[in-house]
Amino acid sequence: MNRVVGIRREDKNRWERRTPLTPDHVRELVRDHGVAVRVQPSVHRIFPDVDYAEAGAQLSEDLTGCHVVLGVKEIPPDKLIPGGSHVYFSHVFKGQRENMAMLRRIMEVGATLVDYELIVDKRGRRLIFFGRHAGYAGMIDSLWALGQRLAWEGYSTPFEEVRLAHQYSGLDEATSHLMKLGERIRHAGMPAGLRPIVVAFTGTGNVSQGAQEVFERLPFQEIEPEDLEFVEEDRDRPQNILYKVVLDRSHRVRRRADGGYDEQEYLDHPDRYVSALAGYLPHVTLLINGIFWHPDRPVLVTAADLRALWRQEPQPKLRVIGDITCDIGGSVEATVESTTPGDPVFVWDPDSGRTTAGV
Repeated sequence: MNRVVGIRREDKNRWERRTPLTPDHVRELVRDHGVAVRVQPSVHRIFPDVDYAEAGAQLSEDLTGCHVVLGVKEIPPDKLIPGGSHVYFSHVFKGQRENMAMLRRIMEVGATLVDYELIVDKRGRRLIFFGRHAGYAGMIDSLWALGQRLAWEGYSTPFEEVRLAHQYSGLDEATSHLMKLGERIRHAGMPAGLRPIVVAFTGTGNVSQGAQEVFERLPFQEIEPEDLEFVEEDRDRPQNILYKVVLDRSHRVRRRADGGYDEQEYLDHPDRYVSALAGYLPHVTLLINGIFWHPDRPVLVTAADLRALWRQEPQPKLRVIGDITCDIGGSVEATVESTTPGDPVFVWDPDSGRTTAGV
């Protein structure tokens, strides 16, 4: 009996254009392996329906009877096929509350879930991921947010001209635009009265690397975390560049007992550690969070940390947190909701804990 693979239409939001299999993949499955492929039509998918049909797929709304259904984002509970196998990013293995109804439904209908996030090699390294691309988009949107926020405060900067990531035709156009804006920063500098722009990155993996790759299209000087507090005091530092700092684990957390750090101990006993970011936050303009986080690890940016900043001065240096990690209630306590590519920001009020739209 021929095996049937289904490709579902992504319906989490109108911005999702990714697909688990390209038409070329489908052609290979049909032609070389005798696998039947059924594709739900979609007006948003990056490849048009006709490309799949020409590759040998059947276009159909009905995926029942498929031995395996492939998707990208979470499948709504009512779309799960009883007894079927489903492959997608489920976002459940950290116990994410918002997806527990979906996981419960999978168990109720006897379905099988294969989570891309848990497909690893013998050393436990993930084999399927899009972290670097998340870093690209997250960095672009964070620079856009910084430009909008500073404009709202009355500062005119080149960042005001950064567009949302989805408004660029691709990475090349986005980075080329940033390079042009960077030249303006290099020649004209930043507005008088604006404290030096410091962008801090957490993490050293694919997400953080992608974000740094985009940022480095701008004129910058990298500094050590220990030098953060001296950036504003040094009158000889150039005013026409940005400052970059990378906060690795040894800077992000400290041992609860004595303030020390041991890499293996932290990995084995994260409960012995607390966040060390509070001392860096007053010196950072834009924080890009790109770490892997698990609930057994310390919260990096607590609500108390952010409240403390606003008690120190009316407008702290920290303007934007680009939380690409996006664990709701996770490593950044102010990440209380997710956003979309069309509206990637909200304002979190440190006094009330409530959110409002905009910058």
